[in-house]
Amino acid sequence: MNSISPHLNIMIKACEKVSKVIIRDFGELENLQVKKKGPKDFVTKTDKRVEKILIEELSKNKKNYSFITEETGVIKNSDQDTFWIIDPIDGTTNFLHGIPHFAISIALKFNNEIKCGVIYDPIKNEIFFAEKNNGSFFNNQRIRVSNKNDIEECLFATNHVGAKNSDLNLRYTGCAALDLAYVGAGRLDGFFQNKINIWDVAAGAIIIEEAGGKVNDLNLFEINDVNIRAASSSIYSKMIEKLENF
Repeated sequence: MNSISPHLNIMIKACEKVSKVIIRDFGELENLQVKKKGPKDFVTKTDKRVEKILIEELSKNKKNYSFITEETGVIKNSDQDTFWIIDPIDGTTNFLHGIPHFAISIALKFNNEIKCGVIYDPIKNEIFFAEKNNGSFFNNQRIRVSNKNDIEECLFATNHVGAKNSDLNLRYTGCAALDLAYVGAGRLDGFFQNKINIWDVAAGAIIIEEAGGKVNDLNLFEINDVNIRAASSSIYSKMIEKLENF
């Protein structure tokens, strides 16, 4: 692989640092399930703590960059053309129920274009990352979207609302970031969802594009009301046809 940029390096290191907190807290949840104290509050605390560490780590080298984050919202710093977009734990409901399927998602957006993204699954120790014009990678191996042409053989991901509005072969896993990463890696063929947040999909979008897939223009939407359509290039238009009423 080509050498990774300083930006991507900072992002990966930040993910690795917070993954220790997430893994420890995920282990702790087992003990909480039997107590009266709410696991929900515990997960919210984990989310906030992870976000705080990510902001600190990313700000160390780039103090002037702004942020769009799940917990805090928009944080404007002196550079308002460059944003870190962070979801500390995408898949918190899975986390809450002890299901090991969730991820940290970080993207870097400059002048309305996503420049790089990282999706890190701490439990499976799987990392997906991409950089504009530099390809997509899974654990340092180059990845490509699938090349299936027959939509009947394809597997798509969405949420429960998408599932009600489609007759495609579907999974809904409760973690959009990993769904998108899996499309980039060819494990899934497409992903669609309405009214999703930009921090759930920003990193996944560039991973899919750099792996040879297609994603609709996310800039057309408000940050907390995104309708995303993402798939391999060979199946994208067929997926869109199937979703014309969604």
